[in-house]
Amino acid sequence: MRKEEFHLKFFMCVIQSHGVVRPPQRTAGEASTSSMLIQKPPPEIDNLKSLPAMDDPGTMEGIPILKNEWIMTHEEHHAAKTLGIGKAIAVLTSGGDAQGMNAAVRAVVRVGIFTGARVFFVHEGYQGLVDGGDQIREATWESVSMMLQLGGTVIGSARCKDFRDREGRLRAAHNLVKHGITNLCVIGGDGSLTGADTFRSEWSDLLNDLQKAGKITAEEATKSSYLNIVGLVGSIDNDFCGTDMTIGTDSALHRIIEIVDAITTTAQSHQRTFVLEVMGRHCGYLALVTSLSCGADWVFIPECPPDDDWEEHLCRRLSETRTRGSRLNIIIVAEGAIDRNGKPITSEDIKNLVVKRLGYDTRVTVLGHVQRGGTPSAFDRILGSRMGVEAVMALLEGTPDTPACVVSLSGNQAVRLPLMECVQVTKDVTTAMNDRKFDEAMKLRGRSFMNNWEVYKLLAHVRPPVSKAPGSTHTVAVMNVGAPAAGMNAAVRSTVRIGLIQGNRVLVVHDGFEGLAKGQIEEAGWSYVGGWTGQGGSKLGTKRTLPKKSFEQISANITKFNIQGLVIIGGFEAYTGGLELMEGRKQFDELCIPFVVIPATVSNNVPGSDFSVGADTALNTICTTCDRIKQSAAGTKRRVFIIETMGGYCGYLATMAGLAAGADAAYIFEEPFTIRDLQANVEHLVQKMKTTVKRGLVLRNEKCNENYTTDFIFNLYSEEGKGIFDSRKNVLGHMQQGGSPTPFDRNFATKMGAKAMNWMFGKIKESYRNGRIFANTPDSGCVLGMRKRALVFQPVTELKDQTDFEHRIPKEQWWLKLRPILKILAKYEIDLDTSEHAHLEHISRKRSGETSI
Repeated sequence: MRKEEFHLKFFMCVIQSHGVVRPPQRTAGEASTSSMLIQKPPPEIDNLKSLPAMDDPGTMEGIPILKNEWIMTHEEHHAAKTLGIGKAIAVLTSGGDAQGMNAAVRAVVRVGIFTGARVFFVHEGYQGLVDGGDQIREATWESVSMMLQLGGTVIGSARCKDFRDREGRLRAAHNLVKHGITNLCVIGGDGSLTGADTFRSEWSDLLNDLQKAGKITAEEATKSSYLNIVGLVGSIDNDFCGTDMTIGTDSALHRIIEIVDAITTTAQSHQRTFVLEVMGRHCGYLALVTSLSCGADWVFIPECPPDDDWEEHLCRRLSETRTRGSRLNIIIVAEGAIDRNGKPITSEDIKNLVVKRLGYDTRVTVLGHVQRGGTPSAFDRILGSRMGVEAVMALLEGTPDTPACVVSLSGNQAVRLPLMECVQVTKDVTTAMNDRKFDEAMKLRGRSFMNNWEVYKLLAHVRPPVSKAPGSTHTVAVMNVGAPAAGMNAAVRSTVRIGLIQGNRVLVVHDGFEGLAKGQIEEAGWSYVGGWTGQGGSKLGTKRTLPKKSFEQISANITKFNIQGLVIIGGFEAYTGGLELMEGRKQFDELCIPFVVIPATVSNNVPGSDFSVGADTALNTICTTCDRIKQSAAGTKRRVFIIETMGGYCGYLATMAGLAAGADAAYIFEEPFTIRDLQANVEHLVQKMKTTVKRGLVLRNEKCNENYTTDFIFNLYSEEGKGIFDSRKNVLGHMQQGGSPTPFDRNFATKMGAKAMNWMFGKIKESYRNGRIFANTPDSGCVLGMRKRALVFQPVTELKDQTDFEHRIPKEQWWLKLRPILKILAKYEIDLDTSEHAHLEHISRKRSGETSI
């Protein structure tokens, strides 16, 4: 195989935007190569009639067909390990810091070293590039240890006036040439990335000037004849066009929601109105998603100024909320909020308005830089890691003709976009807002942003009709089935309120199918679900009982309460319960009503959906625990922790947490392992203890192997590690099901509920015949699942063939094809299965008359 061919094809899962990876085939005695790469996208909405596909931080792209697959020979594997030999990569962070930057830096360093390249830290951003000296230092594998869970950027960031001048860039070029660096990874915002592109465009002239001045030799100039630039967007504002989610945004939302939840309790105690100001000078993303996550009464964002009479509308909205029994009001304000005339709307202005007109006890809280701080969320760690790997590959594949690119998130895929195209569209948003073309600015932000705004308006501003036309009202029941999962309550709230807005009657069923059989049913009004968005668990109560044994009682209650549709929110039992309802239609006509299953389980094992409500919250809980355990292990030295996660037979949580927490191994049922694999992992940890990193973390899915239990693995590690390292074990248990939902789970659940209810009433009207509902077609009983880049309705009967009922998992799970990155970052020697190269894509400019993205 020619080196050039390999150069274009190396590295499977993370680098490909058009391919997938299969776990390598192993013979007896070979170590497992399991690892993983993933990220969470939040829900986005297509339109109000077909609510929501998936919200930001991005929609999942799903797994494309594997093209031109080939398996590496021993020689090709050697080429993979030597791809970067003779090359040097520098990584810097510039502009405002963002949680997750360290994960990206870690990935760049370790993957760069994995390929044989030398990798350098540039401390203090562009200032360090200009100053040189000790500010540019070579990185080692161990130098990025224990930084995955740290917020901010450990290599420093600073504003640099010197780099804006050509003289400063000349000094920066000199420093790079002297270190032999021809590949630069810049992690920052649009200003930092624009500066990088300018630097690259001047590179040849800068080399000529340095050579003429005698500062570099002709040989050095030849070796550094071109500079490759790759950008990663690190910005908590999510204000960079071309990517679904920027590094740091999800973590900022975590900080904001933590504060909002804390403020809610004191606001309720004193019947107060709170005005919270969040960051977003030019972009209202944080404010908008926060309002959806906490059920705020009002949100002000710069892209969509309120109407001229907003003061009256706001006061009326707040008083209506109080009239319905609420003891508090929450108003979210982006720091760059303006009115239609471009005049700033400040948090103090809003406070004074509420106090003057309504007399409410009103307080202002400006969150400020707390939004940039704290531990990165699991999503930002995984996003940063994945982007870092893709950045290295883009640099190593770069040629003089390759334009500077930015590594972007498009659905579930890492893609490369021309840097300046993205920068230009981002600037176009600012231009449109300055010209007061707010509709155009919203479009330029992207469909996801626009759809978030539409859903917010629907839930916050539209009121249910006071009177209902005869015959126009339908009745839908909502229930939870299976184990509790964070976000269930948000889904119920959304379902109830969307139903009421549409002028229908909504019933809630307590204790799942068991409650449906016993008649534990009541009607829900608007206020019934007030404040449910941020509450964990299941307020309706949920049980694993299936309906088959109670068909007669269930049928009787469907008739008694005139139930015409059923929304089932739950896990694998909700799915299997749906299958039983379909089967029961043959005997009971009363069961011939439309139903939809919204996947909600920490195990993320419902067929027909890549993601389930509650899984993100569980993942973050595991990561928090692992962080504390790693800290303990680092303090005591030479200690390995074995952590057991939930998930049944599904290894999703163990796999994702392994990457997000920096684990040395993650054992799962879907990827069988042997005693030889365990032995190889122990030997790997023995070697690790000889370095400066004297701690280990191993994750085990609870049902990965019936014989190799957590106790067995703990005893094995304890015995084999005698005199080298100590072992400890921790079974996380049901703490993974508890806690307040993360921003992702709140938004995902809200939009799933909205889309399910819109589908439901369409099906009810479609199934209405001779004065009654009769739905017996396969598409009248569906799972609403996130597949590829959209939420889709799939008949439960069509999913049977895709289901392993014995182990309660889908037969094919997309994330299994993305595991190898964990082992790479844990310094395992692995062979790589490879597929097609990720091509540079282009972003469409959203202007009048042009095709939108």
